[in-house]
Amino acid sequence: MGFFERYLTLWVGLCILVGTALGHAWPQPFQAIGALEIARVNLPVAVLVWLMIVPMLLKIDFAALAGVREHWRGIGVTLFVNWAVKPFSMALLGWLFIATLFRPWLPAQQIDSYIAGLILLAAAPCTAMVFVWSNLSEGEPHFTLSQVALNDLIMVVAFAPIVGLLLGLSAITVPWDTLVLSVVLYIVVPVLAAQAWRKALLGRGPEALAHVQARLGPLSLAALLATLVLLFGFQGEAIIAQPLVILILAVPITLQVYFNAALAYGLNKLVGEAHCVAGPSALIGASNFFELAVAAAISLFGFQSGAALATVVGVLIEVPVMLSVVAIVTRSKAWYEGGAKA
Repeated sequence: MGFFERYLTLWVGLCILVGTALGHAWPQPFQAIGALEIARVNLPVAVLVWLMIVPMLLKIDFAALAGVREHWRGIGVTLFVNWAVKPFSMALLGWLFIATLFRPWLPAQQIDSYIAGLILLAAAPCTAMVFVWSNLSEGEPHFTLSQVALNDLIMVVAFAPIVGLLLGLSAITVPWDTLVLSVVLYIVVPVLAAQAWRKALLGRGPEALAHVQARLGPLSLAALLATLVLLFGFQGEAIIAQPLVILILAVPITLQVYFNAALAYGLNKLVGEAHCVAGPSALIGASNFFELAVAAAISLFGFQSGAALATVVGVLIEVPVMLSVVAIVTRSKAWYEGGAKA
């Protein structure tokens, strides 16, 4: 993990402070940026999200799907957790904590929006940082690559229906046109563009791809941080008025990370997968594609929505919580292998 990735939580925290201060002091420029949209899609944010996502998608080799059969049990466990458990468990946690237990301390008009943001966060499995978590936990790299590639393909067709279903169950109006546009804009087109660019670079040799990835890495992180400054420029007044909201939103997000990681880890042990597969399976099962979630929340509900704020809280706690999961997975290796099947 590079210097900037290692201290991502610190940079996110600084962006929160900078964005909040700038939005409070000069609200007019942020309002002008917020008005630059087509079909409810904010154009500056769309550009920034592309700068975030495309460098990450360049790492994905869909040819790795040929190796899915080699670790089919671990693949099956992760798919089950990512698509059959995580979005629904997050919706349940959102209802329990946001709509019920902590409701008196939250602005009533934002309750549904907060839950929508949590659902968006959980419905998109992580794409990029998973490679970092897998490496730190000594995970099997071919499993990680094939799992991420498969998740990305599923996300193209499953993200919108799952989000729409859960928003409907939560009695939240689903703007289907904007949701479908978000999927096309933030998943389909970037995947196709990244794969075309990857193929062109590999035609010049692996070194060309590695060089471009190294150059784009800092740009991707800078785009993420710039998006957060914009987002908190709009959220500044709400945060200053109710800082407790950040802490409350962190509760269901943190619980779902540990719950889904433990579930994936335990299921892999039950079916007899090796620890080098169980580790990244647990990490993929727990982490989120927060870049997509932030972009979709802004497109669907707006910069100043509770949904946008909820997804940004996911960014804030992603790194420290996932590092703790890495530590748990790594330190429990002896226990795992001691009871694993042959």
